[in-house]
Amino acid sequence: MPFVFLGGMSGIINVLALTGSFYMLQVYDRALPSGSLPTLVGLSTLAIGLYVAQGLFEVLRLQILVRVGAQLDRRAAPLAHRVAIDMPRFGYSTSEAMERGRDVDTLRGFLGSPGLVALLDLPWTPVFLVFVYTLHPWLGALTVGGAILLTFITILTELFTRRWAGATQEAMIVRNAVADTNARNADVLKAMGFAGRAVDRYRAANDEHLVLQTRTADVTGTFSALSRILRMILQSAVLGLGAYLVIGGELSAGAIIAASITSARALAPIDQTVGNWKAIAAARRAYARLKETVTVLANVEEPMPLPPPRMSLRVNSVTVAAPGSGRVLLSDINFELKAGQAVGVIGPSGGGKTTLGRALTGVWPLLRGGIRLDGADLPQWDEESLGRTIGYVPQEVCLMDATVEENISRLAGDADPAQVVAAARAAGVHEMILRMPDGYRTELGPFGTALSGGQRQRIALARALYGDPFLLVLDEPNSNLDGEGEAALAKAILDVRARGGIAVVIAHRPSVLAAVDTVAVIQDGKLTAFGPKEAILGKANREVAQGTVPAKVTRERSLEERAMA
Repeated sequence: MPFVFLGGMSGIINVLALTGSFYMLQVYDRALPSGSLPTLVGLSTLAIGLYVAQGLFEVLRLQILVRVGAQLDRRAAPLAHRVAIDMPRFGYSTSEAMERGRDVDTLRGFLGSPGLVALLDLPWTPVFLVFVYTLHPWLGALTVGGAILLTFITILTELFTRRWAGATQEAMIVRNAVADTNARNADVLKAMGFAGRAVDRYRAANDEHLVLQTRTADVTGTFSALSRILRMILQSAVLGLGAYLVIGGELSAGAIIAASITSARALAPIDQTVGNWKAIAAARRAYARLKETVTVLANVEEPMPLPPPRMSLRVNSVTVAAPGSGRVLLSDINFELKAGQAVGVIGPSGGGKTTLGRALTGVWPLLRGGIRLDGADLPQWDEESLGRTIGYVPQEVCLMDATVEENISRLAGDADPAQVVAAARAAGVHEMILRMPDGYRTELGPFGTALSGGQRQRIALARALYGDPFLLVLDEPNSNLDGEGEAALAKAILDVRARGGIAVVIAHRPSVLAAVDTVAVIQDGKLTAFGPKEAILGKANREVAQGTVPAKVTRERSLEERAMA
């Protein structure tokens, strides 16, 4: 609806843009021959009033466009960011995900740019062509011919830049992905002295992007320059043809100036469109991606609210493939846990334990099978309700750039301080937080890097325990903990069991298994054993004694059994 109004306003602006042509026509053909000063003053006063009106309408149009862009940003940016958060789950890089946010910036910037103004003025070009034609058909034909030539240049610009523009966008994403990887591994690059090679890798990606960007700019710049030169030639041609017609007595002197001004105004939107084609093409691609984003979100049905789960977790024939590569990491996993149970998931590295944790929390989509809480499959829960039901500590802990309180409360704006403290106490981290400079209001900074690995892990555990979730999934939660932290972790797992929750603990360090009652063994993406802890670990011991277990599995299980002993 705003663009219909803006189109009408552009029509008024373009009609008012004929003021200069009419003014010159009247001055040369009426005021000068008559020598009437009052006529000149009257014409000048009227022209100034119309110029002021045109200027006011142009300012109003620009202000409306800027506000339309801001309104678009308010509505689309959160949706784009929501999709950006989900994209890495499906195998997209961080740079590809962040492109959705940049698309909003691109489109918002375009809405107040000369490129869009040129597109709004373009449909009104016939008004100027008709005016020139009324001055003389030959002048009209020359101007129409120039408009056709400029339109042809616009089409050529689109055809030549479409291929390069897409490739340039992809190269930029690759370059940004390399830059993001280097920034995330800054400590390693510095400590082990291969920052130079990382920069070389970035340089290669950047050079590829620059080559493609240069080709696109060359094409756009060439056609833009050609368009400007052609428009100047046409303007001079209109003057020359007008002079010929005046000499022949077919045109007045004032009409020459009027025709020159009007023909230039008629061709200006086409020329500006060619000159701003790069921005127009970028905005078009951004709009297409944002439209796809909004369409995807609009087609998602909100599930019916369900009561919080209290009884069971059932994993039925679950198969999971890695997002992006499609390689199957887990195959046909089946088990069930009841309220009050805790399972320790063990097995060799790369066997699929972390993949199971991501599947149980809904982070990674399932290829086949289902995960049910109290009989309801995960997709039957809306995201926020499911989030309140689940506590998750990933293998690589990353805290938010916020306060300790905000991190533990999962950014809840109206968090109950008592619940925050209760979660911290359950994780055994309350006293540690109190020793921080501002206690629970301490700002952690980006990724919480000011804290040690153990501190981050314990705050992440408190975040997972916030709100007493029914299902707690911990992926190597003791990898950075000292003895005190491991004791707090074991107590937290026992407390979850005592209140009727379910805990899934993925472990390499076996000390955490003291708090579980069930053990699952995952090897090569398969669940090879599942049952009571004593039975599974006792069987492992017998297999070790008989020498029937592969070496790498023997090491894993023997360590766990020794810890339990």
